[in-house]
Amino acid sequence: MTIEIKVPDLPESVADATIATWHKKPGDLVARDEVLVDIETDKVVLEVPAPEAGVLGDILQLEGATVLSRQLIAMLKPAPVAGEETKEKPVEAVADDSTDGMSPSVRRLVAEHAIDVAKLSGTGKGGRVTKEDVEAFIKNLGKAPVAAPVAAAPVAPIAPLAGRTEKRVPMTRLRKRIAERLLEAKNTTAMLTTFNEINMAPIMKLRKQYGEIFEKKHGIKLGFMSFYVKAVVESLKRYPEVNAGLDGDDIVYHNYFDVSIAVSTPRGLVTPVLRDCDNMSLADIEKAIKDLAGKGRDGKLTVDELTGGNFTITNGGVFGSLMSTPIINPPQSAILGMHKIQDRPMAVDGKVEILPMMYLALSYDHRIVDGRESVGFLVSIKELLEDPTRLLLDV
Repeated sequence: MTIEIKVPDLPESVADATIATWHKKPGDLVARDEVLVDIETDKVVLEVPAPEAGVLGDILQLEGATVLSRQLIAMLKPAPVAGEETKEKPVEAVADDSTDGMSPSVRRLVAEHAIDVAKLSGTGKGGRVTKEDVEAFIKNLGKAPVAAPVAAAPVAPIAPLAGRTEKRVPMTRLRKRIAERLLEAKNTTAMLTTFNEINMAPIMKLRKQYGEIFEKKHGIKLGFMSFYVKAVVESLKRYPEVNAGLDGDDIVYHNYFDVSIAVSTPRGLVTPVLRDCDNMSLADIEKAIKDLAGKGRDGKLTVDELTGGNFTITNGGVFGSLMSTPIINPPQSAILGMHKIQDRPMAVDGKVEILPMMYLALSYDHRIVDGRESVGFLVSIKELLEDPTRLLLDV
Protein backbone atom coordinates (compact mmCIF):
# COMPACT_ATOMS: atom_id res chain seq x y z
CA MET A 1 0.00 0.00 0.00
CA THR A 2 1.44 3.38 -1.03
CA ILE A 3 1.97 5.90 1.79
CA GLU A 4 1.27 9.59 1.25
CA ILE A 5 3.93 12.09 2.35
CA LYS A 6 2.31 15.37 3.33
CA VAL A 7 3.41 18.77 4.62
CA PRO A 8 3.24 18.84 8.45
CA ASP A 9 0.74 21.10 10.19
CA LEU A 10 2.18 24.60 9.85
CA PRO A 11 2.27 26.98 12.84
CA GLU A 12 -0.83 29.12 13.23
CA SER A 13 0.86 32.31 12.03
CA VAL A 14 2.40 30.65 8.94
CA ALA A 15 0.24 30.59 5.80
CA ASP A 16 2.46 28.55 3.50
CA ALA A 17 5.96 27.13 3.16
CA THR A 18 8.63 26.32 0.57
CA ILE A 19 10.21 22.97 -0.31
CA ALA A 20 13.85 23.67 0.59
CA THR A 21 15.78 20.43 0.05
CA TRP A 22 14.90 16.90 -0.95
CA HIS A 23 17.37 14.52 0.71
CA LYS A 24 16.18 11.55 -1.33
CA LYS A 25 15.44 10.90 -5.00
CA PRO A 26 12.66 8.76 -6.49
CA GLY A 27 13.68 5.12 -6.25
CA ASP A 28 15.93 5.60 -3.20
CA LEU A 29 15.55 3.24 -0.27
CA VAL A 30 14.38 5.05 2.86
CA ALA A 31 14.62 3.93 6.49
CA ARG A 32 11.90 4.63 9.03
CA ASP A 33 12.24 8.15 10.54
CA GLU A 34 14.91 9.10 7.98
CA VAL A 35 14.53 12.74 6.88
CA LEU A 36 13.06 12.97 3.39
CA VAL A 37 12.73 16.70 2.88
CA ASP A 38 13.29 20.06 4.58
CA ILE A 39 10.38 22.49 4.38
CA GLU A 40 11.20 26.12 5.07
CA THR A 41 8.78 28.64 6.55
CA ASP A 42 9.50 32.29 7.29
CA LYS A 43 10.36 31.29 10.86
CA VAL A 44 11.70 27.73 11.07
CA VAL A 45 12.78 24.78 8.93
CA LEU A 46 10.59 21.69 9.33
CA GLU A 47 12.00 18.21 8.73
CA VAL A 48 9.66 15.60 7.28
CA PRO A 49 10.70 12.04 8.23
CA ALA A 50 9.62 8.83 6.56
CA PRO A 51 6.73 7.25 8.52
CA GLU A 52 7.79 3.78 7.38
CA ALA A 53 10.70 2.09 5.64
CA GLY A 54 10.25 1.87 1.90
CA VAL A 55 11.17 3.23 -1.50
CA LEU A 56 10.52 6.86 -2.38
CA GLY A 57 8.11 7.06 -5.29
CA ASP A 58 6.94 10.13 -7.16
CA ILE A 59 7.92 13.56 -5.86
CA LEU A 60 4.94 15.81 -6.53
CA GLN A 61 6.44 19.11 -5.32
CA LEU A 62 9.99 19.94 -6.34
CA GLU A 63 12.49 22.17 -4.54
CA GLY A 64 11.36 25.79 -4.53
CA ALA A 65 7.65 24.94 -4.74
CA THR A 66 5.23 26.73 -2.42
CA VAL A 67 3.10 24.32 -0.39
CA LEU A 68 0.29 24.50 2.16
CA SER A 69 -0.34 22.68 5.41
CA ARG A 70 -1.20 18.96 4.90
CA GLN A 71 -0.54 19.18 1.14
CA LEU A 72 0.55 15.98 -0.59
CA ILE A 73 4.17 16.26 -1.73
CA ALA A 74 5.37 12.70 -2.42
CA MET A 75 4.53 9.01 -2.36
CA LEU A 76 6.35 6.29 -0.44
CA LYS A 77 6.15 2.66 -1.55
CA PRO A 78 6.54 -0.07 1.11
CA ALA A 79 9.90 -1.82 1.18
CA PRO A 80 9.82 -5.18 -0.67
CA VAL A 81 9.63 -8.20 1.62
CA ALA A 82 12.86 -10.21 1.85
CA GLY A 83 12.87 -13.03 -0.71
CA GLU A 84 10.00 -11.52 -2.68
CA GLU A 85 10.73 -11.35 -6.39
CA THR A 86 10.24 -8.04 -8.08
CA LYS A 87 9.44 -8.33 -11.77
CA GLU A 88 9.42 -5.39 -14.11
CA LYS A 89 6.47 -5.45 -16.46
CA PRO A 90 6.81 -4.28 -20.04
CA VAL A 91 5.23 -1.01 -21.00
CA GLU A 92 2.32 -2.75 -22.66
CA ALA A 93 1.52 -4.77 -19.52
CA VAL A 94 1.51 -1.82 -17.12
CA ALA A 95 -0.53 0.47 -19.31
CA ASP A 96 -3.81 1.47 -17.75
CA ASP A 97 -7.29 0.77 -19.07
CA SER A 98 -7.33 4.00 -21.04
CA THR A 99 -4.84 2.51 -23.56
CA ASP A 100 -6.60 -0.83 -24.07
CA GLY A 101 -7.76 0.02 -27.58
CA MET A 102 -4.29 1.06 -28.78
CA SER A 103 -1.79 -0.98 -30.71
CA PRO A 104 1.61 -1.66 -29.09
CA SER A 105 3.35 0.92 -31.33
CA VAL A 106 0.81 3.61 -30.37
CA ARG A 107 1.12 2.81 -26.66
CA ARG A 108 4.91 3.01 -26.93
CA LEU A 109 4.70 6.41 -28.63
CA VAL A 110 2.31 7.71 -25.97
CA ALA A 111 4.61 6.50 -23.19
CA GLU A 112 7.75 7.99 -24.77
CA HIS A 113 6.17 11.47 -24.96
CA ALA A 114 4.28 11.25 -21.64
CA ILE A 115 1.00 12.14 -23.33
CA ASP A 116 -2.26 12.29 -21.41
CA VAL A 117 -4.44 9.76 -23.25
CA ALA A 118 -7.60 11.65 -22.27
CA LYS A 119 -6.50 14.52 -24.52
CA LEU A 120 -6.27 12.33 -27.62
CA SER A 121 -9.16 12.01 -30.06
CA GLY A 122 -9.20 8.85 -32.21
CA THR A 123 -10.01 8.76 -35.91
CA GLY A 124 -9.70 5.01 -36.32
CA LYS A 125 -12.43 2.40 -36.39
CA GLY A 126 -14.70 2.68 -33.37
CA GLY A 127 -12.88 5.85 -32.24
CA ARG A 128 -9.57 4.07 -31.70
CA VAL A 129 -6.44 6.21 -31.45
CA THR A 130 -4.05 5.59 -34.31
CA LYS A 131 -0.36 6.32 -34.69
CA GLU A 132 -1.23 9.23 -37.02
CA ASP A 133 -3.46 10.72 -34.30
CA VAL A 134 -0.58 10.68 -31.78
CA GLU A 135 1.93 12.14 -34.25
CA ALA A 136 -0.51 14.92 -35.13
CA PHE A 137 -1.00 15.68 -31.42
CA ILE A 138 2.77 15.85 -30.91
CA LYS A 139 3.14 18.14 -33.92
CA ASN A 140 0.47 20.49 -32.61
CA LEU A 141 2.32 20.78 -29.31
CA GLY A 142 5.44 21.75 -31.18
CA LYS A 143 7.18 18.48 -30.43
CA ALA A 144 9.08 16.66 -33.11
CA PRO A 145 8.79 12.87 -33.38
CA VAL A 146 11.51 10.87 -31.69
CA ALA A 147 14.78 11.67 -33.38
CA ALA A 148 18.39 12.22 -32.54
CA PRO A 149 18.80 15.59 -30.83
CA VAL A 150 20.29 18.31 -32.99
CA ALA A 151 23.12 20.18 -31.36
CA ALA A 152 22.42 23.88 -31.09
CA ALA A 153 24.90 26.23 -32.70
CA PRO A 154 27.26 27.61 -30.07
CA VAL A 155 26.60 31.21 -29.12
CA ALA A 156 29.65 33.41 -29.37
CA PRO A 157 30.39 35.00 -25.98
CA ILE A 158 30.11 38.75 -25.71
CA ALA A 159 33.61 40.16 -25.56
CA PRO A 160 33.22 42.52 -22.54
CA LEU A 161 31.85 39.68 -20.37
CA ALA A 162 34.40 37.06 -21.36
CA GLY A 163 35.63 35.22 -18.27
CA ARG A 164 33.07 36.91 -16.00
CA THR A 165 30.26 34.91 -14.45
CA GLU A 166 27.27 35.53 -12.22
CA LYS A 167 25.25 33.37 -9.87
CA ARG A 168 21.56 34.06 -9.34
CA VAL A 169 20.01 32.47 -6.25
CA PRO A 170 16.42 33.11 -5.08
CA MET A 171 16.04 34.46 -1.55
CA THR A 172 14.97 31.91 1.04
CA ARG A 173 11.71 32.47 2.88
CA LEU A 174 13.66 33.20 6.07
CA ARG A 175 15.81 35.79 4.30
CA LYS A 176 12.69 37.41 2.80
CA ARG A 177 11.11 37.59 6.24
CA ILE A 178 14.26 39.13 7.72
CA ALA A 179 14.24 41.76 4.98
CA GLU A 180 10.56 42.53 5.60
CA ARG A 181 11.09 42.97 9.33
CA LEU A 182 14.14 45.17 8.87
CA LEU A 183 12.24 47.45 6.50
CA GLU A 184 9.27 47.42 8.85
CA ALA A 185 11.48 48.53 11.74
CA LYS A 186 13.11 51.26 9.68
CA ASN A 187 9.85 52.61 8.26
CA THR A 188 7.54 52.34 11.29
CA THR A 189 9.73 53.26 14.28
CA ALA A 190 11.38 56.50 15.37
CA MET A 191 14.75 54.76 15.76
CA LEU A 192 17.76 56.46 17.30
CA THR A 193 21.07 55.02 18.50
CA THR A 194 23.14 56.08 21.50
CA PHE A 195 26.67 54.91 22.30
CA ASN A 196 28.95 54.31 25.25
CA GLU A 197 32.10 52.33 26.00
CA ILE A 198 33.08 49.81 28.66
CA ASN A 199 36.33 48.87 30.30
CA MET A 200 36.18 45.06 30.07
CA ALA A 201 39.23 44.45 32.28
CA PRO A 202 37.19 43.57 35.44
CA ILE A 203 35.08 40.97 33.58
CA MET A 204 38.17 39.52 31.88
CA LYS A 205 39.97 39.30 35.22
CA LEU A 206 36.97 37.53 36.75
CA ARG A 207 36.81 35.01 33.90
CA LYS A 208 40.52 34.33 34.16
CA GLN A 209 40.34 33.86 37.92
CA TYR A 210 37.25 31.63 38.07
CA GLY A 211 36.86 30.31 34.51
CA GLU A 212 38.47 26.92 35.15
CA ILE A 213 36.57 26.34 38.41
CA PHE A 214 33.32 27.44 36.76
CA GLU A 215 33.79 24.99 33.87
CA LYS A 216 34.59 22.07 36.19
CA LYS A 217 31.49 22.70 38.29
CA HIS A 218 28.96 23.51 35.58
CA GLY A 219 30.39 21.73 32.54
CA ILE A 220 30.44 24.85 30.38
CA LYS A 221 32.82 27.74 29.81
CA LEU A 222 32.19 31.12 31.42
CA GLY A 223 31.67 33.51 28.51
CA PHE A 224 30.83 37.19 28.17
CA MET A 225 27.20 36.73 27.09
CA SER A 226 25.99 35.61 30.53
CA PHE A 227 27.37 38.84 32.04
CA TYR A 228 25.73 40.88 29.27
CA VAL A 229 22.36 39.22 29.87
CA LYS A 230 22.57 39.69 33.65
CA ALA A 231 23.47 43.37 33.25
CA VAL A 232 20.65 43.86 30.72
CA VAL A 233 18.04 42.27 33.00
CA GLU A 234 19.08 44.41 35.97
CA SER A 235 18.99 47.55 33.80
CA LEU A 236 15.56 46.63 32.39
CA LYS A 237 14.26 46.52 35.97
CA ARG A 238 15.49 50.07 36.48
CA TYR A 239 14.16 51.38 33.15
CA PRO A 240 10.85 49.61 32.39
CA GLU A 241 10.26 51.74 29.27
CA VAL A 242 13.05 49.81 27.54
CA ASN A 243 11.26 46.58 28.46
CA ALA A 244 8.01 47.78 26.86
CA GLY A 245 6.40 47.61 23.43
CA LEU A 246 3.67 49.33 21.43
CA ASP A 247 0.33 47.66 20.72
CA GLY A 248 -1.68 50.09 18.64
CA ASP A 249 -2.02 53.22 20.77
CA ASP A 250 -1.14 51.37 23.99
CA ILE A 251 2.27 50.93 25.61
CA VAL A 252 2.61 47.42 27.06
CA TYR A 253 5.01 47.24 30.03
CA HIS A 254 6.30 43.69 30.55
CA ASN A 255 6.79 42.45 34.10
CA TYR A 256 8.93 39.55 32.92
CA PHE A 257 12.33 39.40 31.26
CA ASP A 258 12.54 37.42 28.02
CA VAL A 259 15.71 38.34 26.15
CA SER A 260 16.25 37.53 22.47
CA ILE A 261 19.79 36.59 21.45
CA ALA A 262 20.75 37.23 17.82
CA VAL A 263 22.30 34.09 16.30
CA SER A 264 23.87 33.89 12.84
CA THR A 265 22.92 30.70 10.96
CA PRO A 266 23.60 29.44 7.42
CA ARG A 267 20.01 30.42 6.52
CA GLY A 268 20.15 33.90 8.04
CA LEU A 269 19.92 35.78 11.32
CA VAL A 270 17.48 34.42 13.91
CA THR A 271 16.66 35.62 17.42
CA PRO A 272 15.80 32.73 19.77
CA VAL A 273 14.49 33.74 23.19
CA LEU A 274 15.86 33.16 26.69
CA ARG A 275 12.79 33.20 28.92
CA ASP A 276 12.64 34.44 32.53
CA CYS A 277 16.30 35.48 32.53
CA ASP A 278 15.89 37.08 35.97
CA ASN A 279 15.58 33.56 37.42
CA MET A 280 18.63 32.15 35.61
CA SER A 281 22.17 31.82 36.92
CA LEU A 282 25.25 32.59 34.82
CA ALA A 283 25.66 28.86 34.14
CA ASP A 284 21.99 28.49 33.12
CA ILE A 285 22.35 31.38 30.69
CA GLU A 286 25.55 30.00 29.13
CA LYS A 287 23.99 26.55 28.67
CA ALA A 288 20.78 27.96 27.20
CA ILE A 289 22.67 30.17 24.73
CA LYS A 290 24.87 27.26 23.61
CA ASP A 291 21.81 25.05 23.12
CA LEU A 292 19.92 27.69 21.11
CA ALA A 293 22.96 28.52 18.98
CA GLY A 294 23.44 24.83 18.15
CA LYS A 295 19.79 24.44 17.20
CA GLY A 296 20.01 27.58 15.07
CA ARG A 297 22.99 26.27 13.09
CA ASP A 298 21.29 22.89 12.58
CA GLY A 299 17.92 24.40 11.68
CA LYS A 300 16.24 22.76 14.70
CA LEU A 301 14.74 25.84 16.35
CA THR A 302 11.00 25.65 16.99
CA VAL A 303 8.47 28.43 16.52
CA ASP A 304 8.03 28.72 20.31
CA GLU A 305 11.77 29.28 20.75
CA LEU A 306 11.66 32.13 18.21
CA THR A 307 8.46 33.76 19.43
CA GLY A 308 8.32 36.61 21.92
CA GLY A 309 11.21 38.41 23.53
CA ASN A 310 11.08 41.87 25.07
CA PHE A 311 14.63 43.01 24.32
CA THR A 312 17.39 41.83 21.95
CA ILE A 313 21.15 41.50 22.36
CA THR A 314 23.33 41.18 19.27
CA ASN A 315 27.07 40.59 19.50
CA GLY A 316 28.77 41.66 16.29
CA GLY A 317 32.08 41.65 18.11
CA VAL A 318 32.47 37.91 17.50
CA PHE A 319 32.88 38.77 13.79
CA GLY A 320 35.24 41.68 14.46
CA SER A 321 32.76 44.57 14.32
CA LEU A 322 34.10 47.61 16.18
CA MET A 323 30.97 49.75 15.90
CA SER A 324 27.47 49.38 14.46
CA THR A 325 23.91 50.71 14.71
CA PRO A 326 21.69 47.64 15.21
CA ILE A 327 18.09 47.70 13.96
CA ILE A 328 15.22 47.17 16.42
CA ASN A 329 13.39 43.85 16.35
CA PRO A 330 9.66 44.89 16.32
CA PRO A 331 7.54 45.09 18.41
CA GLN A 332 10.39 45.51 20.91
CA SER A 333 11.45 49.02 21.84
CA ALA A 334 15.24 48.57 21.90
CA ILE A 335 18.22 46.42 20.93
CA LEU A 336 21.72 46.35 22.41
CA GLY A 337 24.77 45.90 20.19
CA MET A 338 28.00 44.56 21.73
CA HIS A 339 31.24 44.88 19.78
CA LYS A 340 34.86 43.84 19.55
CA ILE A 341 37.01 44.18 22.67
CA GLN A 342 40.10 46.12 21.63
CA ASP A 343 43.04 47.52 23.56
CA ARG A 344 43.04 51.32 23.47
CA PRO A 345 44.95 54.07 25.32
CA MET A 346 42.67 55.57 27.99
CA ALA A 347 43.16 58.39 30.49
CA VAL A 348 42.88 57.01 34.05
CA ASP A 349 43.52 59.35 36.98
CA GLY A 350 45.54 61.65 34.78
CA LYS A 351 47.67 58.83 33.33
CA VAL A 352 47.47 56.98 30.04
CA GLU A 353 46.76 53.26 30.38
CA ILE A 354 46.15 50.55 27.79
CA LEU A 355 42.76 49.00 28.56
CA PRO A 356 40.52 46.43 26.81
CA MET A 357 37.62 48.63 25.72
CA MET A 358 34.34 47.77 24.02
CA TYR A 359 31.76 50.04 22.41
CA LEU A 360 28.09 49.63 23.28
CA ALA A 361 25.28 50.74 20.95
CA LEU A 362 21.64 51.00 22.02
CA SER A 363 19.10 51.52 19.25
CA TYR A 364 15.70 52.48 20.64
CA ASP A 365 12.24 53.57 19.56
CA HIS A 366 11.93 57.24 20.50
CA ARG A 367 8.13 56.91 20.53
CA ILE A 368 8.43 54.92 23.78
CA VAL A 369 11.90 55.60 25.13
CA ASP A 370 13.17 59.14 25.72
CA GLY A 371 16.80 60.19 25.66
CA ARG A 372 17.08 60.23 29.43
CA GLU A 373 15.96 56.61 29.76
CA SER A 374 18.08 55.37 26.85
CA VAL A 375 21.27 57.00 28.12
CA GLY A 376 20.53 55.97 31.72
CA PHE A 377 19.93 52.38 30.61
CA LEU A 378 23.25 52.26 28.76
CA VAL A 379 25.13 53.85 31.67
CA SER A 380 23.58 51.27 34.00
CA ILE A 381 24.93 48.43 31.84
CA LYS A 382 28.34 50.11 31.75
CA GLU A 383 28.47 50.41 35.55
CA LEU A 384 27.35 46.82 36.11
CA LEU A 385 29.90 45.36 33.69
CA GLU A 386 32.79 47.54 34.87
CA ASP A 387 32.07 46.50 38.46
CA PRO A 388 30.47 43.01 38.39
CA THR A 389 30.12 43.08 42.19
CA ARG A 390 27.11 45.35 41.63
CA LEU A 391 25.30 42.39 40.03
CA LEU A 392 25.67 40.42 43.27
CA LEU A 393 24.85 43.30 45.59
CA ASP A 394 21.99 44.68 43.45
CA VAL A 395 23.37 48.24 43.61
